[in-house]
Amino acid sequence: MKATAKYANKKVLVLGLARSGVAAAKLLHQLGAFVTVNDMKKLDENPEAQELLASGMTVITGSHPIDLLDDGFSLIVKNPGIPYTNPILEKAIEKNIPIVTEVEVAYDVSEANFIGITGTNGKTTTTTMIAELLNSQRKDGKAKLAGNIGFPTSDVVLEATDKDSLVTELSSFQLMGVENFRPKIAVITNLFEAHLDYHGSREEYVKAKWNIQNNMTSEDYLILNGNQDELRRLAKTSKARVIFFSTQEVESQGAYLLDGTLYFKDEKIMEASELGVPGSHNVENALAAILVAKLSGVSNESIRETLMRFSGVPHRTEYIGEFFERKIYNDSKATNILAAEKALSGFDNARLVLIAGGLDRGNGFEELIPSILDLKGLVAIGETSDKLVAAAKEANVQTIKKAKDMNEAVEKAWGISDEKDVILLSPACASWDQYKNFEIRGEAFVDGIKQIVSREDK
Repeated sequence: MKATAKYANKKVLVLGLARSGVAAAKLLHQLGAFVTVNDMKKLDENPEAQELLASGMTVITGSHPIDLLDDGFSLIVKNPGIPYTNPILEKAIEKNIPIVTEVEVAYDVSEANFIGITGTNGKTTTTTMIAELLNSQRKDGKAKLAGNIGFPTSDVVLEATDKDSLVTELSSFQLMGVENFRPKIAVITNLFEAHLDYHGSREEYVKAKWNIQNNMTSEDYLILNGNQDELRRLAKTSKARVIFFSTQEVESQGAYLLDGTLYFKDEKIMEASELGVPGSHNVENALAAILVAKLSGVSNESIRETLMRFSGVPHRTEYIGEFFERKIYNDSKATNILAAEKALSGFDNARLVLIAGGLDRGNGFEELIPSILDLKGLVAIGETSDKLVAAAKEANVQTIKKAKDMNEAVEKAWGISDEKDVILLSPACASWDQYKNFEIRGEAFVDGIKQIVSREDK
């Protein structure tokens, strides 16, 4: 970690905890800042806040009092999920107090170069692919996962050296709070409409994502999805060296899919069918990762071997295994229709049993119908089950069932399936009607499969 006096003796407010807030508070405290932590959760229910209080920080819990700003803070480091419409942030903006997210603080002290990955879909898979590719031949240092993938950047920078790389997943929320952040390589996997309840408009959402390249120069590389005209237009406004990947046309200076083969420039890397994870979306993810690997000097053979072994990340079209000649995939992270469509694109509908459903946000599922045409089976769960059943009937799904919870859904999906079939959880909905988060929902799916396998083995 680089030494800096930037934060020494400065009053800094850390607004909102969770993992990134705790990490930022500890880092700022170590850098000599006078840290005040403010979190909505009450102190007696907040072990993280109790820990920070014991270490000498000022801790205020239970609300976000606006008069807190009278204390003369020179900086606010906010939890990415707290919107700028929060009254304390609105007041801070009036008072011209800078507001950043923890990735900005981590950048200030990092000895390692950043590789930043953002986009609407595919961030986590692409980030993980890149780290595995960069570590496949590495002799000095390590490619370390950081950011929105579950490893607060403020934690990771503590041990990272100038021989390491920080492969960092970045959300639009995080990128709204950067000022000097400059990755050596940045990737935007794709841009679709999302998080409008937070950003207010698609324009503001795209603007937040585009912040990733604000400080990049001609010495840096910006990797973009050439399938999207919007990104091609935006590319003309960047000072970075832009390289495209595409599954639709040949990119002579980039990476592309041609006749089922993945290429970098004119070099054949591997067959798309050799990828360890299915789906057209994973071809795009792999092409983006290949570009980062080639810019970093990884050999074609090492890229091929690594991507053949890559089996996905938890809850993102994760291959669970083959049991009684049925292949099982957990895609609980598919919390919207677009993500489910991308997962479905990797399978043969005639041999596929889908479990879907969850929180009802008021939308219908007409957009999903083309992706579930003639599906072997669908088991609908959660608040949206009736809407999914209606869409399944219109899509001529062979067998349609409803289930009260994931355990029952797995039982019914198994009952529909035969040998050589695939059972896929890809909900197309958020989990909050029945489960605290998509991870718990995915674990319930896997547990249900394990129970069946254990029973069938007897």
